[in-house]
Amino acid sequence: MRRLNLSDDLVKDLAYAARILRKSPAFAIAAVATIALGIGAGTAIFSVTDAVLLRPLPYRNPNRLVLADSPLSNAGFFDLRNGTNAEFEDMAAVMVFRAVVPREDGSAERISKGLITTNFFAMLGAHIAFGRDFTDADGRPHGQPPPPFPPPQGTVAILSYDYFQRRYSANPAVLGSEMLGAVGAGPRIVGILAPGFKLFLPARIGGPQPSPDVWIANDRGYDEPNRGELMLQAIGSLRRGVTPDRAQSQINRIAATWGPNRLQIRLEPWRQTLVAEVRPALLALMGAVVFLLLIACGNVANLLMVRASLRERELAVRAALGASAGRLTRQMLAEALLLSGLGTLVGVALAWLGIRELLDLAPANLPRLESTSIDWRVLAFAALAGMLESAIFGALPGWRAARPDVIQILHGAGRTAGLGAGRFLRNGVVIAEVALSLVLLIGSGLMFRSFLELRRVDPGYDPHGLLTFLSVGDAQGFQQPQRRLAFLRELQDRLRAIPGVQSVGAATGLPLHLAGPPVQWGAEKMPADPARRADLPTVLPGYFETLRSRVIEGRTFTEADNASGRNVAVIDQSLAAKAFPSQSALGKRICVYIPKPAWLEVVGVVAHQRLGSLAGPGREQIYLTDGFWGIGISRHWALRTAGDPAKYAAAVRAEVARFAPGHLAVTEMQTMDTTVARAQAATRFHLLLIGVFSVVAALLAGVGLYGVLSSVVRQRTAEIGVRMALGATPAGMFRLVVGQGLLLSAIGVALGLAAAFGLTRVVTSILVGVKATDPATFAAMTLLFFLIAVVASWVPARRAADLDPMAALREE
Repeated sequence: MRRLNLSDDLVKDLAYAARILRKSPAFAIAAVATIALGIGAGTAIFSVTDAVLLRPLPYRNPNRLVLADSPLSNAGFFDLRNGTNAEFEDMAAVMVFRAVVPREDGSAERISKGLITTNFFAMLGAHIAFGRDFTDADGRPHGQPPPPFPPPQGTVAILSYDYFQRRYSANPAVLGSEMLGAVGAGPRIVGILAPGFKLFLPARIGGPQPSPDVWIANDRGYDEPNRGELMLQAIGSLRRGVTPDRAQSQINRIAATWGPNRLQIRLEPWRQTLVAEVRPALLALMGAVVFLLLIACGNVANLLMVRASLRERELAVRAALGASAGRLTRQMLAEALLLSGLGTLVGVALAWLGIRELLDLAPANLPRLESTSIDWRVLAFAALAGMLESAIFGALPGWRAARPDVIQILHGAGRTAGLGAGRFLRNGVVIAEVALSLVLLIGSGLMFRSFLELRRVDPGYDPHGLLTFLSVGDAQGFQQPQRRLAFLRELQDRLRAIPGVQSVGAATGLPLHLAGPPVQWGAEKMPADPARRADLPTVLPGYFETLRSRVIEGRTFTEADNASGRNVAVIDQSLAAKAFPSQSALGKRICVYIPKPAWLEVVGVVAHQRLGSLAGPGREQIYLTDGFWGIGISRHWALRTAGDPAKYAAAVRAEVARFAPGHLAVTEMQTMDTTVARAQAATRFHLLLIGVFSVVAALLAGVGLYGVLSSVVRQRTAEIGVRMALGATPAGMFRLVVGQGLLLSAIGVALGLAAAFGLTRVVTSILVGVKATDPATFAAMTLLFFLIAVVASWVPARRAADLDPMAALREE
């Protein structure tokens, strides 16, 4: 019966709160809008954080899955798999790459392929919708040509469900048929994956490739000669109770048997590795959201306290008629709950709209971003945030309303007598708002400085006037390594002959594209060290000239260097300084382990290129010619053009189509300026969001300060009238009110600076070229907030200065 009475009381309180708020639409709209801004921003960012950071990987035993950080050969993989049965329930391997398959009409289709060990799907818990999974027999070697690096073909394949629908119209009759291959028949289709299975690999391992369309069974050889074919990414599922450290120890023992120049293999938890690059930024954004929510709470609390002060006569009458303190508190909390509920509903709607914009603006390195949605977890977050907000901003006015001085209020003649009672609470809330908003302003200032520094970074080449693209597939008849090398040379000549094209270069990976794993290196007077790693790009002659990389010493590659047996290298200035300090690097020898040691003569030193990211210098670089490998593996092309490079895209596509119709696809065609802009996307994304949050926070804090000063003027109307009647000037009254606003701001700024000094260190990893405690940024944002405080104080101060003393005294 008591529970029923409480429910009835709550309904009555909410109904009464609705009637009260309906009489004050301006107040209700302001409060709901403030809450909606906080809830909307928080819900949108939480939805992204939930999809990217919090959800477990969609695989079997996700918390026990680990990755090896270095690529392995087949032989190396099976060494690990067979030697770690006590530590791992299972171990599988994958290699993701692009490929071209011909359509029935003869045109080329670019797809993504995954070469996997036959136990891959079973280990991850993937289901087969039609047909069957791979068997051990599918993975037996089928007599591939010897290394180096023959392209994976596979004899049997399983299709992703998306590709099954897109290419074969979801017709199960495709099972048992053979796919079209670059030369003749391709692998036989034995199964179709169930919908929804996707492969999520860290960017530094899987690169920008999408989840594979076609999965082929790994039937490569795994004998000793294949140890130089480092292509497989190992994934292991730890046994229950086995720690990563124990598994790492066993991996180290096995790797030690591979010789003194062995690979260093480090195990990393899959989910942590997947989100390692984006975790600091997302946590910083969630911290900014929490600050924004608290500022919104403070603003609404101030509004409610002013409103409660204006209603103290009404509350005193109710108390005199027998209303208990709990009843009055419950009524104020009911109003807060109603405002919070409405604000949460509007906030979720704003979040739904905001998520769509976030997905468009978000950088490409956010994994699983496509799964971002308003689901039950996100709704639960919004509801919880709304309830906490109502509790926070409803508690203070509720506490004040429950303790009216009935006799004093009922005998008071002034219409603003109650405004002074909550002055210290309101001032404290404003000080907290100022401190929190200043932290956000400083964070946005640091991100703005980072963005400016990123735009000023010297990438080691000239990105302007460059058109880039990736060629996928092999022309028919060019399957032998020497034929492929000749094919690349002829394609380079054809592209160079396009009118307006000044020079053409190609590489295994252009700057800001993933170019392959690093290699261990040494020099004549430097012993081998597995921890000493460098990038090893492969380029065609003309690469440095096309990118306009600065030659510091010596020369670049010539056509004579692009031949088998020519063990020459061009190194960057960073490696030259490390390997040959205070001396010329020309004519010196360096050793690369691939995995066997190969000695190279240095013929040139070039400027360091930022290959992986503009935000950091990255590793040192050792450049080899395509002819060194003898296999024709350069696929990323760069064309230096006269005028706008984008205008040459159609001519390039047409020339490639004429040269290798149906067997060579052009993809990822864009200007290098576009690539550079995309490399800045993450910093721009963080700057935009934190900037928006800080602007909203500063405005809310300014509005809160304005509200407090307006209350002060209302409260002290009689006092101001007396002062002006006794000779105080309007300018003096103006300075009095502005001074009080600046005093509150100064206290808040002092607290905010102290908090920012500690909290901004959290975002150090996403800053570029600026320290987290940058004095210039701290000073600029402090000055900016004082300007906001002056503006917020201006209107109440003008109102005080314009008061008519006699009218003020009569009114009071």
